Amino acid sequence: MQAAISQRWGERFYYGWAIVGTLALTETVSWGVLSYAFSVFLVPMRRELGWSEATLTGAYSLALLLAGLAAPLVGRWIDRRGPRLLMTAGSVFGVLLVLSWSRVHGLIAWYLIWAGMGLAMAATLYEPAFTTITAWFERDRAKAFLLVTVAAGFASTIFLPLSGWLVDRLGWRDALVALAAILGGLTILPHGLILRRRPEDLGLFPDGLSQSGGSTAPGQPVLRTGVEPREALRDPAFAWLALAFALETFSTTAVAVHLIAYLTDRGDGARFAAAATGLIGAAQVAARILATVFGNRLSQVALTGLVFSLQAVAVAVLLEWQGRAGVLTAVLLLGMGRGVVTLMRAGLIAEFYGRRHYGAITGTLALFLTAARALAPVGAGLAYTAAGGYRPVFWGMAVVSLLGAGAMVGVSRSRRTMALVY
Repeated sequence: MQAAISQRWGERFYYGWAIVGTLALTETVSWGVLSYAFSVFLVPMRRELGWSEATLTGAYSLALLLAGLAAPLVGRWIDRRGPRLLMTAGSVFGVLLVLSWSRVHGLIAWYLIWAGMGLAMAATLYEPAFTTITAWFERDRAKAFLLVTVAAGFASTIFLPLSGWLVDRLGWRDALVALAAILGGLTILPHGLILRRRPEDLGLFPDGLSQSGGSTAPGQPVLRTGVEPREALRDPAFAWLALAFALETFSTTAVAVHLIAYLTDRGDGARFAAAATGLIGAAQVAARILATVFGNRLSQVALTGLVFSLQAVAVAVLLEWQGRAGVLTAVLLLGMGRGVVTLMRAGLIAEFYGRRHYGAITGTLALFLTAARALAPVGAGLAYTAAGGYRPVFWGMAVVSLLGAGAMVGVSRSRRTMALVY
């Protein structure tokens, strides 16, 4: 059976691209419902339930923390067993949790729902998707990353306005039921039917090639180069990468989660705030295309540091350029920065450490990043309460982004002084 599939797909179309197309769809929907939509529900939930900003965002922070703790295990699972079962189960679990969210009334249930949501995120978002792509591609890896992230870059553009419209039309509880139906309908079957572990399971090599120009026998092992996870963790560049991306993640997450509330509180209107924030996705897409096309003219390390600095500039524009034109400019800059960072992180790990243990290594990095992502919403919420407004909080996030840019200098110096052979 596998041999027949291998022959049919190998002659006409490399099956890896079917996986890329599937992930492009499911990542867009999963990010839109499980992550981006949260900020739209902050204000209506605060009004109905009377919970504070810190209480609401604390549950989201818990989800992100648990997603980070689960990331290394997810990476090892996919390295060894593939994504099919894990990502399908994660989608089913996510649907059930969104439905539970739509009926929540108590704080204990709220936090339990988001504890589970963290596990669903770990099983369905970028880390398992990137690990899957890395198993199927080497030469065309950047192109595959680009296709998935370009599609998923529209998640906020689609789901922030859609969620706001659903809340206006249905109320926030029934809006969540509608989002759960979208999530289930567009992710469960694609994950279950299309995803496969690695190309040799279909008698193929990465990129659809083989040493002899054809395919190999199903199950025949393919040499996958790369360092062991322990070696990667001992590399000083890995520590600098973890610090740099953790700082950037903390800053951009805090701004993204609280941006709609900030714009609403200062009088821009909830619908404009949601629509403007949704433009982050479109800006991410444009930046990813440009970075892939022109990225070879600048090292990935230098480009990443430059983008971190751009994030700080974007926050300054948001705070100091009053009016909707300033908001739109800031949002476009924020989106462009976030779009490039996603690609740079995936590419840097593959470039530095190879594909053999990509899932375990990127999962370990994700542990640090998700810890930062988890602390950001509740930390910014507490800072908002203490400062009595968002301006000092957002200025602090600009400084954090600049510190992340500085840490990338450490990455560059470490790579120049330590040559890794794999």
